[in-house]
Amino acid sequence: MSSFRLILVRQGGTAWNRERRFQGRRDVPLSAEGRVQAEKTARALAGSGAAAIYTSPLGRARETAEIVAKPHRLPVTAVEAFEGVSFGVWEGLTAEEVGRTFSGLHGAWRDAPQTVRFPGGEDLATARARALRGIERLQAAHPEETVVVVSHGVIVRLIVLEALGLPPDRLWAVHASPAGISEIEYRPGGATVHRMNTLQHLERPLEP
Repeated sequence: MSSFRLILVRQGGTAWNRERRFQGRRDVPLSAEGRVQAEKTARALAGSGAAAIYTSPLGRARETAEIVAKPHRLPVTAVEAFEGVSFGVWEGLTAEEVGRTFSGLHGAWRDAPQTVRFPGGEDLATARARALRGIERLQAAHPEETVVVVSHGVIVRLIVLEALGLPPDRLWAVHASPAGISEIEYRPGGATVHRMNTLQHLERPLEP
C-alpha cells in the first residue's frame, strides 16, 4: 500500500512573534533565536530521508527551509499554497492593538475562528483550501517519499486538523510553535499523525 510522509515545520521565530504581532504576508525576517531554532531543526531532520523541501515564499519560511535543506543537499521550492494567512489590515498590529480596534472581530477570532474574514485579507476556508490543494499536489508528485514543508502557524494547524479529521473551528486545539515539527503519513483512505508540534530538538544545545 503506497504512502506519503509529510514533515511539517513552522518557520523559526521572529521579533514579531515575541511582540505578538500579526505577521501574515509581511516579510518579517528570522530573529537570531529563530535562526538557531532552524539550525536545531535541521539537525533533528538530518536523518529523515527527505526527498524534497518545500516552503512558503515568505522570507522567514524560506530562510528556515534553506537551513533545514542543507544536510540533505536539496534545493528549496517555494509554493504559494503554503504562504501564511493574509490578515489584511491586522498585519503589523499587536494582539492588544487588534483587540482595542477590532474588539468584536478579535473576540470571534479567539472563539469561532472559522467565522472570521480578516479586513482586507482572507478567511480560514480559503487558506485551508489552498493548503490542502498544495498537499494533494505533493502527494501526487512524491508517492512513497518523505517531503518537508516549511510554513506558518495557522497553515500548519489547518493541515494537522484535516489529518485528524477535525474541522477548522478547532483551530486552537492544536499548537504550532516556531520551529515545531509535525509528521503525517498519508495512505489511501486516511492519514495518521505520528507527531504533532514536537519541540524536544529545541531543548538540545547547538553544538559546533
